[in-house]
Amino acid sequence: MNDFPSGGITREYAAGKMLAAKDDGVGLITFNQPEKRNAMSLEMWTGFGEILDEFREDDTVRVVILTGAGQKAFVSGADISQFEKHRSNADAQQEYDRLAGVGRAIYAAFPKPIIARIRGFCLGGGLAIAMQADLRIAAVDSEFGIPAAKLSVAYAPDSVKRLIDLVGPAHARMILYSARRIDATEAQRIGLINKMVEDEDLDDEVLDLARTIADNAPLSVAASKLTINEMLKDESQRDMPAIKRMADLCFNSADFKEGRTAFMEKRAPRWVGR
Repeated sequence: MNDFPSGGITREYAAGKMLAAKDDGVGLITFNQPEKRNAMSLEMWTGFGEILDEFREDDTVRVVILTGAGQKAFVSGADISQFEKHRSNADAQQEYDRLAGVGRAIYAAFPKPIIARIRGFCLGGGLAIAMQADLRIAAVDSEFGIPAAKLSVAYAPDSVKRLIDLVGPAHARMILYSARRIDATEAQRIGLINKMVEDEDLDDEVLDLARTIADNAPLSVAASKLTINEMLKDESQRDMPAIKRMADLCFNSADFKEGRTAFMEKRAPRWVGR
């Protein structure tokens, strides 16, 4: 993301294959392996989790953008060069899932809004990462697909569930069974992405959305994310007490008082997140 505001220092993780920066309420995470079209390695999953842990605890970060280095890919999938060592059979795959699972669990539990800024290839495991983000904005030149059927692997159940939630079972079957790629126009039509924009407008569109979210009351946004995530679960698995606790937190917060006061005084509110 070339024109991300440079108010903060870019930090390296996973030997430089993951990058983190933050500025004015927005955190930026970059998948930085452009020579492999940002294919996701085990080390990158570890670095991804480390960055998310830091952003979670940093009250100045209110929304996070995910992006891929270069112009060719968001994330093109898992790093296939590691398959022989880490994913050669079912037992090896189980160990791979255990190691990568730490970063995946941190991502799944991240309480702040995440926007996937997509340009180029967004395939396989890369699409799984994008689908787990809260919002997906893609350039017109983006391509999406799940090539699992071309590799004789089973796409992870949680990722299949997210795919169904976004596009419905009919489109999910087409994507998974055919292993064909679709363009950004089709991805927007079926609901896989929230919005398609021209290449030159991608950064402005994503940053404007991120700034808009960052300017809203953080407790309210967090409550919305929690509630949406819980309501997507089967009714028997929903944590309704957690939703109630979050609602009470909002109504008892200093921010709720500030929001009312700012409205009456016709000024922008100054949120503190508590």
